[in-house]
Amino acid sequence: MDKMAIAKPGRKPKGEGHARRGEILAAAEQIFVADGYEGATIRKIATAVGVSSTALYLHFKDKAEILSEICREAFAALSARQEVLAAAETDPVVRLRNMLRCYIEFGFENVNAYRLAFMTYTAISVEDSESLTRKVAAELYTGFEAGVSQAVGKGRTPEELTVLAQILWASVHGLVSIMVMKPHFEWADRSALIEAQLDLLMRGLSSQ
Repeated sequence: MDKMAIAKPGRKPKGEGHARRGEILAAAEQIFVADGYEGATIRKIATAVGVSSTALYLHFKDKAEILSEICREAFAALSARQEVLAAAETDPVVRLRNMLRCYIEFGFENVNAYRLAFMTYTAISVEDSESLTRKVAAELYTGFEAGVSQAVGKGRTPEELTVLAQILWASVHGLVSIMVMKPHFEWADRSALIEAQLDLLMRGLSSQ
């Protein structure tokens, strides 16, 4: 993969904490994708933001905490979108289809964050940060599994519901990940692919 060009702005004046954290996360997201976790350094991230390494440490303990926060934000954003869909649709089958489409669309709209959260092995070392990220990720999955249960749960054992939920998740993840990793392949129209996949998945569920 060609390395992405990371902007190197001049040193910035001290800014508001929340805004500066956002700048750090945005720059780190690009660097993690371009250079990998091992290739990313605090110095690279600080340079891209236009602050000193010392200033960056005022916001994050290390690069593991930065990566953890990127993942946490991705999980939380997707979870929020799924909750809105769940509340807006009364038909559980339609709701599940919408949730699956939402997952796919989120991946394409947030490619870098998606790759880091769902396609990268993350060796997170900051215990508090890791615990919170895992909690948010677990809540996201629990909400999705609940959607599967509501759509097809009658007469299913918990084990069967878990298998169905994970197969559905793996299926939509597969479409996103292969299109993200192979952007130069002559893919069919993305919307057509998404709807065809959802048709197949929902038809498969109805025949179970």
